[in-house]
Amino acid sequence: MKRAMDNAEQIADWNGALGRRWAELQRDLDAMIMPFGRAALDAAAPSPGQRVLDIGCGCGETSIQLARQVGKTGAVVGVDVSRPMLAVARARLASGPLAQLAQLSFREADASAAKLPAGNDLLFSCFGVMFFQHPAVAFGQMRKWLRPGGRCVFVCWRKPRDNAWAMTPLMAARQAMKITPAAADPLAPGPFAFADEERLTGILVDAGFGDIAVQRFDAAVVLGATPRVAAENAAGFGPVSRLLREVGAAHLPILLDAMEQALGPLAAADGRVSLPGSTWIASATNPG
Repeated sequence: MKRAMDNAEQIADWNGALGRRWAELQRDLDAMIMPFGRAALDAAAPSPGQRVLDIGCGCGETSIQLARQVGKTGAVVGVDVSRPMLAVARARLASGPLAQLAQLSFREADASAAKLPAGNDLLFSCFGVMFFQHPAVAFGQMRKWLRPGGRCVFVCWRKPRDNAWAMTPLMAARQAMKITPAAADPLAPGPFAFADEERLTGILVDAGFGDIAVQRFDAAVVLGATPRVAAENAAGFGPVSRLLREVGAAHLPILLDAMEQALGPLAAADGRVSLPGSTWIASATNPG
């Protein structure tokens, strides 16, 4: 099916160096995006006994939180295309107190084409739905998994200019490499694909959702305990990681020095670097 195969590039990325890096940085990344995930979970308000799909679940943090909230009478399936990240999620679930979460499972699948259980109460995602080549088609497919009246709630990044955590390191890295970027395609799959509120709402309308609400939520993103750590983290994920793949790992020392220099003046007294992050929390209902 061609539309499903259109996501092949994204699937390859998340099963390559990008997915492995995110798996390695699981603890740091979960801590960085925790305020946004918590806000989205509050908006979703899952209740005991509900059935939930967590789309783009990554290393499983939000799936774990959802499973705790729906309890033993509920069920949560975390869905992702990234084998490296799912391996971390499954390893977390296999031992320790998380092994008691029998209501939680993980599945490797492309959510735009997969056949998943229907009749769910909630479709949830924390930064996992901005990577579809045909987002309206993907959301239309995912809506079929919801019961009539079931809800879709997700959080996604707003415009790059409102997200200094991403753009400050990226601008420093570009300047160090003397790169003038071509104009970005705002519709291309990627972290900021849903930055425009009108487009985001239109995608949900085209997918057949109703009762659509989009609310802004801002919070600080803690990039690292020191400017150097913040630079290293920025190189591991987000826009800088993509730039690094384009220019080659041999340039990493140059990029790290440039980012550290740019982030140094922004550090708090204790050395920690926190920069603004801005998101949309979207909710919608399956009318039936």
